[in-house]
Amino acid sequence: MDPQGTSNQIVSIRKVGALAPFRWLASAWNDMRRAPISLLLYGFAIAAWSFALCAMLIVFNAAFWVLVLTSGFVFIAPMLAMGIYEAGRLIELGEKPTLRKMAIVRSALRQDVAYLGAALLFIYLFWGRIAQVVYGLSTYRLHTVLEFFDFAVGTDEGHAMLISGSLIGGVIAFFTYSLVVVSAPMLLDQRTNVFAAVFTSLRVINKNFIAMMIWALLIVAFVLASAATGFLALTVVFPWLGLASWRAYRDLVSDRAETPLAPND
Repeated sequence: MDPQGTSNQIVSIRKVGALAPFRWLASAWNDMRRAPISLLLYGFAIAAWSFALCAMLIVFNAAFWVLVLTSGFVFIAPMLAMGIYEAGRLIELGEKPTLRKMAIVRSALRQDVAYLGAALLFIYLFWGRIAQVVYGLSTYRLHTVLEFFDFAVGTDEGHAMLISGSLIGGVIAFFTYSLVVVSAPMLLDQRTNVFAAVFTSLRVINKNFIAMMIWALLIVAFVLASAATGFLALTVVFPWLGLASWRAYRDLVSDRAETPLAPND
């Protein structure tokens, strides 16, 4: 332990089957039934915020930024899901999560969580800048919503923008996913530092690559499906995926330490 009480140990990683993500989803669905009102209210708050933000951008004819924000949702979702991870932890302990406990997660109010959040914000802003460059190289002017749709699906330049943006965004998104897939809930559950948590997340990807790829594809599919409903589906999808992510963390990361990450101070 360091002077602040955080752990410097490398924890054991479990090997799971390729279909484990579906088990996480099934378990999370059962968890949803333990506190449906609180979880759905939390999800509705995220859905309402997402809808309001995108609606404002559409009103101001910033359709391009709707696409950027939607595709970049996965960059900030881990921080928004801290309350859902806390719900998963409480359910595991046999307690019933309340909206108040999910809204104010005391164990998340520390420096290491802030460091991870700052890193995700930096990546998100970097993605926004890259998207601007791709858009600027594809067209010479801003478009209204209908004009942007026609440009994106009906022109060669629009197709090139979508393909290049998807490839670059996919690489950035997978990098971010690799950093946070278990590190965010791990920081909530254990007194570990952000470096150990991120290193653990990378090891999880390395040891369970197929399962984690399937999990990533499922998350993307759910987010895109939610966007297609004007983000209304996030009311259910967000808490469901958050609880499943907690289940994934508990399934993949052991409480048993392997070796010290650094000598004890």
